This record gives sequence, structure tokens and C-alpha cells, in this order.
Amino acid sequence: MAIQSILATHVKEAVKKIHDVEIDQVEFQPTRKDFEGDVTLVTFPMLRQVKTNPVKLGQEIGNYLQENVAEVSHFNVVQGFLNIVLSNSFFLNFFANMKSRKDFGIIPPAEDAKGIMVEYSSPNTNKPLHLGHIRNNLLGYSVSEILKAAGNKVYKTQIINDRGIHICKSMLAWERFGNGETPDSTGLKGDKLVGNYYVKFDQEYKKEIAELKEKGLSEEAAKAEAPILIEAKKMLLKWEAGDPKVVALWEKMNQWVYDGFEKTYNALGVDFDKNYYESNTYLLGKDVVNQGLEKGVFYKKDDGSVWIDLTDEGLDEKIVLRSDGTSVYMTQDIGTAIQRVKDFDINGMVYTVGNEQDYHFKVLFLILKKLGFDWADYLYHLSYGMVDLPSGKMKSREGTVVDADDLIVEMKETARTISEELGKLDGYSEEEKEELYRTIGLGALKYYILKVDPKKRILFDPKESVDFQGNTGPFIQYTYARIQSIIRKANFDHSKEVPTDYKLHEKEKELIKQLQLYPETVQLAAENHSPALIANYTYDLVKEFNSFYQNVTILGTDELEEKVFRVQLSQAVGNVIKSSFALLGIQVPERM
Repeated sequence: MAIQSILATHVKEAVKKIHDVEIDQVEFQPTRKDFEGDVTLVTFPMLRQVKTNPVKLGQEIGNYLQENVAEVSHFNVVQGFLNIVLSNSFFLNFFANMKSRKDFGIIPPAEDAKGIMVEYSSPNTNKPLHLGHIRNNLLGYSVSEILKAAGNKVYKTQIINDRGIHICKSMLAWERFGNGETPDSTGLKGDKLVGNYYVKFDQEYKKEIAELKEKGLSEEAAKAEAPILIEAKKMLLKWEAGDPKVVALWEKMNQWVYDGFEKTYNALGVDFDKNYYESNTYLLGKDVVNQGLEKGVFYKKDDGSVWIDLTDEGLDEKIVLRSDGTSVYMTQDIGTAIQRVKDFDINGMVYTVGNEQDYHFKVLFLILKKLGFDWADYLYHLSYGMVDLPSGKMKSREGTVVDADDLIVEMKETARTISEELGKLDGYSEEEKEELYRTIGLGALKYYILKVDPKKRILFDPKESVDFQGNTGPFIQYTYARIQSIIRKANFDHSKEVPTDYKLHEKEKELIKQLQLYPETVQLAAENHSPALIANYTYDLVKEFNSFYQNVTILGTDELEEKVFRVQLSQAVGNVIKSSFALLGIQVPERM
């Protein structure tokens, strides 16, 4: 709140004038609900510099503020806490300035602002997106929108893992067992079709292992000598050598997957400014390793492999180039990061990747720093926990994964069932109902996942997420729709200015105080890369609005001034709900 910086200046003046001491720090906190006040000054930290008792100091500062600061109405002191009551006009002035601003709390990026690149999704082209990808996509997209709202230029990207042995497994299985079927001939999305063959490969591989074990081979030997795996490895070598037939099959099947992914991204409401492909980036970084060898950042072992020693930093030794000269993931990530800075005017990157990769990113960021890149100080790993279901963990190879498309459909159907039970959709066309089920279902899914701190694991329960009560997306969407209903019913001119001597009801003031926190919350969420801060702020705002709605007559009051002000206040709350939910990638319905 800007008022705190005004108060801080006057508090310093007061202490200088009364005690002739210049204090370093002024600490404020919200006033506790059981005391009168809007903001509380904590006097205890000042006692290190001012030799007096806390109650006396609070009283002195309170008197000074009341006499010298127009925004301060009165005060009370409880032990060492100075509870400051701000004037009616302070809240009215704030509200008059913010009420019609659709961009309230949002800062446009400066012309010369450097960009931040946010990487998310980054799937493999051997299977469809699943529930884990959904958390990744929702986090990455939301953090991008929040960083943008905080005044940054943002570029959204993904690196698609489109090469390697796992891709060849799907290709080989399709070649052997596919009988030429395609997404068109089967009516399956391309990523689903290819994913089925990844599962098929695993089934055949297990059969071959069992047969070899029956012939007397050990488990380890059977795994290594299974003919289907040897064939997949040969296919990878052919791909790396540019064999036209293998490359053509690879291009065809990958395109099926890209087309499938695109449908999922559209359904989920996420997008990208640029895609990187591992098949284009996997050779990047080798030249950087050679430069790092010359600088002494890396060292070579007797077998010719190249390493970095990070034991002084509490980490380990890490390989960056194999003895045969081929790269590892770390090499590619070094090269790709450098390439991105060349491609875009950025000085920071956010990597949205699960917490099983925490160590990898610590090492990557440290290597880039040691190589002398200034922007390495502005790299951030948006690490997140896994998503579990009541039924347990998921495994792609065994085909027991919760498919993203299926979950999106299930969320819509859950919204349909609950909405029909509540029976609130009279007068809607079938088309309007379908759109509303989609909005509620997706809103429930996104909010349930984003309201949780990214670092925590989530146990996702679809039915619980679509509850119309409590800390859920549909509860907040319903409140927004209720506000729109109030505005539609306001059959009078509610655009006129409210008089400056309008006396605020306590519930109106509490709601304005909650609105004041929005710009600060956007900045905090950007600094912490945490959509959870936006989600939970919005829930608090909605709770405050519902308390106002239940305790204050909005359209039924006889006083026109009150009606006008309360409709304007409701509208401002609606605007902030819509704005904050847009940062989470959630739509709000005009009626429910």
C-alpha cells in the first residue's frame, strides 16, 4: 500500500523531532481483527535506538501523525503496537482513482525492458500429455502472465524432446505392428496413436525378456539382448546417420504428435511464442565445452571425457562430454540457454520442470556462471511437486497414466453433473450450457492446481475441485457471475461520482482495503514465481465480497448515493476477479 511509505516518512520525522534520533527502519503490519485500525506500526524495533517505553513512543508518534498527516483519522496504542485508523476520504480517494481502471494492478512493460523467457511443457514425442504435464503447463503459463503483469516482457517457449531411443521405440513398434494405420484411419489423436505404440513396444520387450530368461539368461543379460531393443538402437543410429527412410518415418510420426499436442494446448488454453526441438539443439554446447576447457572451467579425464568439479560448491563432479565426444543433457542445456539469449533480447529464464531435476538445474546455473555469462544470475528453476490421484502414481510405459485430454473431458462432465443437480441453468441454450460446463470444469482444474504452492505435491480430486463452496474455482466464478447479475439489475445511472463526504460502512471499507492489496500481490507473485499468491488473494477478496453482500443492502437501500457506490464497488471487485483469474488462465462466466 502506498500509504505505508507516506506514513513511514512521517514516523521518521516524528522520532527525529521528538527524540532527535534518526531511525533506520519502520515496520508495519495489518491491524489485528480484534482491534480498531487499518495499519499497525510496531514500535519495538525502534527501542534499540530510542530510549523510552513502547507505549509512550506509540502515543507520541500517534499524536504527531494525527496532527500532520491528512490521511490519519485517529489511533490507539496496545502495548507496543500503534493501530492507525485511516480517514474516510483516504479510502474514497483511492477508490475513485481505481474503480474504472480495467488494468488496475497491471504494469505495462517499459519500451527498453529486457525480456524473460519462460519454458514449460517440454514433452516427449512418444506419448500424449498427462496430468503431470497439466500442472507444468498451468504453472508455466500462469507465471508468464504474472511476470508480464508485473511489467516484464515475456517470451513463452518449450523444448520438445523429439529424438532418442524412446522415440525410436514407438517408431519401431508402429512399423512392426501398425499395419499402416494413421490418425485419420483410426480417428485417434496423433499423440494417442503414437503413445499406444510406445506401450506396445514395452509389452513386446517384456515378452522377449521373459523368453530369454526361460532360456537361462540373467535378468540383466535378457534386458540387454532382447532383439526388439537391439533393433530400436540400430534405428537410432540410422536416424543419427540421416538414413532417409528412418528420417521420413520420424518426421511423419512426430507431425502426428505435434498436431495432437496442439489440440490439447488449445483445450487447456496455453500457448507458446517459440518451440525449440531437441533434434536441432542436441549438438549445441559442444563448442562451449571446448572454450570452457581452454578457460580451465572444465577438465579432461584420461579416457577423454570432459567434467566439471563442483565439490567446492557443495555439489559433485559432473560430466559434460562423453569420452566418444557425444553430448549429455547438460551439454545441450548449456548450448540451448546460450542460443536463446542470442535469439531473444532476454536477461533471464524460468525453467518449469519437476523437482526431480532440482540438482540438474543447480549444476546448469553454476556452470553458466562459471563460463562468465552475466545473465546466469537471472535463471530460475520453477520446481514443482508431483500430482497424485486418489488411485496412486502414474507410469507412461505401462499405459496407466491419466491422460490430459481425458481429464479435461472429465472435468467438463463433472461440472455438468453438479450444475444439473443444482438446477440453476433455466433459460440457457444447449450451446451456452456446453460453454459454461467447459468454463467451470477448466476453471476448477486450474484453480485447484494453482492455489497450491508449486513446491508442494498435490492430491488431485476432480469432484472436490468442482465444489461450488469453499476455496475453489467455481465458488469464485459464481461470485463473479453474482456481481454481473447485480450490475444488470441496477436500473439507474450508477456512473456518477460519489460525494466526498460519503460515510463508508465498515464492510465497504474492508472490501476497499482488500482491493488495495491487488497491485502488491501481483508484484509479490512475480517475485516468488507463485500463482498460489494470486489464487489465494482472489479467494480472500471473494470471501470479503460475500461478507459485504450478506451484511449490506446493495440494490434495496433507499439512499441513491449508497446504491451508486455499492454497485460501483461490486463492479470494481468483479474487474479485479476477472483480472486475477486471467493471470491464472481462468475465464469467468457472465452468468451461472
